[in-house]
Amino acid sequence: MTDAPATHRLRRPGRSARLYAAVAVALVVTAAGVGLAEYISEVYGEPTLVIYTYPSLLGGVDCGPAPGSPVYDAVFGAFATAHHIRIELACPAGTLVGTLEAEKNAPGADLVLGLDEITTPEAEARGLLVPYAPPGLADEPAGLAAEISPDDAAVPYEYGYLAIDYSQNLYNSTHGAIARANLSEFATNASTWGAQLVTEDPTQDLTGQEFLAWEVEYYETVLHENWTAFWTAIAPDLPPPAPSWGFAFDDEFRSSATGDQAVVSYSTDAAYAKYAGTPDYPYNVTVSWSNGTAYGWKTIYGIGIVSGTRHLALAEAFENWFLSGTVQAELPTTEWEYPANTTVGVPAVFEAAIPPGSVVALNDRISPATLAADIPVWSEEWESILASA
Repeated sequence: MTDAPATHRLRRPGRSARLYAAVAVALVVTAAGVGLAEYISEVYGEPTLVIYTYPSLLGGVDCGPAPGSPVYDAVFGAFATAHHIRIELACPAGTLVGTLEAEKNAPGADLVLGLDEITTPEAEARGLLVPYAPPGLADEPAGLAAEISPDDAAVPYEYGYLAIDYSQNLYNSTHGAIARANLSEFATNASTWGAQLVTEDPTQDLTGQEFLAWEVEYYETVLHENWTAFWTAIAPDLPPPAPSWGFAFDDEFRSSATGDQAVVSYSTDAAYAKYAGTPDYPYNVTVSWSNGTAYGWKTIYGIGIVSGTRHLALAEAFENWFLSGTVQAELPTTEWEYPANTTVGVPAVFEAAIPPGSVVALNDRISPATLAADIPVWSEEWESILASA
């Protein structure tokens, strides 16, 4: 096992505030009517696949793994060598969908890595992706691909669940009840439980949008109650929602991990904590329970081919490669999610996480297209409720 990283991963796709040099080039060449992929290919005189992604891809910091690192060589270097091409990773400022939309008439990329169950249908509706069903889908869990795009506009390469991380003190003060909490208990105990729950702002952050979708579907389809009741009850005591998952976890929750606090995060946090061996990380994670059944929101990340790519065959080949066992085996301890390829196992530390097979996915109760359309409406109503508190 390699040395564990000292800090928690920052893995919110498409939410980087930093402007990367490759994207700066993309904006210039796109304005001139030439895509980044075409520009780079002309400069180097050989086929070049440009992949838009997020900074923490495969454990990276600036924009994916550093060239020459073992994981880069295993994933990108091996493919480039086998196909006699170049691969360029670029991390757009802002969102992945926003960048693809801005470059629609002169695409800057051939592939996009990091679209999810909310942004994939958004990109698909705008005609930004080329549907493609790679052979590797046969090795994925039944129904997983349909939860991100029934038309395979992007296909899953990893998945996991949202969770609520909670401190040992909060477990003790609730006499263990939080370990199998019904979400409504945060509302009915707003001055105690609710006052300790750190959430993310759905108008600014993808994790916030996913938690909002989780809460809406749980209230509406499991409890059969109006979803706004949760936020109306909890809003007066709720800590100010964080602008990002990283801020919520590191600056608010992790800094107070010895206190009575909880945060909306990910079910694999317990596995990461065990792997990293950091005592200030939580080993305590839960989803939402009702009558002995665990319900949760499945987070799914996908790879898609950009509409207008000049290298369609290479892009399809890379998508096939990214779903292969060779690449998927790199994901558990770099992405800290479950590989979509079911033939690939996960390390023993994942035993500390909530087994994904034990959770009923609420995603199945709403189509990706409907979810993408409803999120802005829900977010606006959420904002109104909190503003009135």
